[in-house]
Amino acid sequence: MEKRNSGFLINKQESQKDYIFGIRAVMEALHAGQDIDKILILKEQKNELTDELIQLAKEHRVPVSRVPDGKLNRITRKNHQGVVAYISSIAYASLDNVVDGCFSKGVSPLILILDRITDVRNFGAICRTAEVAGVHAVVIPEKGSAQINSDAVKTSAGALNFLPVCRSRNLYYTVKDLKKMGLNVVSVTEKTDREMYQADFSAPTALVMGSEEDGISQDLMSISDEFVKIPMQGRVDSLNVSVATGVVIYEAMRQRK
Repeated sequence: MEKRNSGFLINKQESQKDYIFGIRAVMEALHAGQDIDKILILKEQKNELTDELIQLAKEHRVPVSRVPDGKLNRITRKNHQGVVAYISSIAYASLDNVVDGCFSKGVSPLILILDRITDVRNFGAICRTAEVAGVHAVVIPEKGSAQINSDAVKTSAGALNFLPVCRSRNLYYTVKDLKKMGLNVVSVTEKTDREMYQADFSAPTALVMGSEEDGISQDLMSISDEFVKIPMQGRVDSLNVSVATGVVIYEAMRQRK
């Protein structure tokens, strides 16, 4: 089922797949300030209007990916004109404003950085725990992160309606900026002998969690201030990333209380 909404052609056939398609419709959405997760453009499509769209996306810091026609056709069989954009289910926050707001209130900021967490359900579960435990913001990369759609909001039990989510063009430089603001960057990794109880999470902290496939990227590891691990005693030597994040966040919460 399709309907017109504020001039945009929006597909609502499946609530978890909110998107718009067509060059003009996507450009209108960008001009109107619509929060868009990413834009997919047909790989071989090159014309003046497409170039204009790409430039507009860059100005609004929306990631663009070139994809084959088959991928676009799997999303919609309508006349997409080589362009499909996924609409975000939330409005993104400014990380600078979040951190400044914490310091102005005399609160020690606790920022959660998710490095390439791509599974929507894991992301939603993480945000649910983060909101409950008092994390001040979650930071995700523009590219290589889970799409924030209605599935993510549902899995978060609505927490994404309250928890600030900040989108970073480059996590490396974002983390460096957080360090300049006085935050201690703590990466959670099994590649250390230091347990999480030894970290001081009561201080202004940026907590870094990595993907389940290959952990935290080397770029972020290279600028982290501390490395900690979750102690384990069983035969299984790893935790699901959403569970692992919850464990560390609640240690931070315990220390802060």
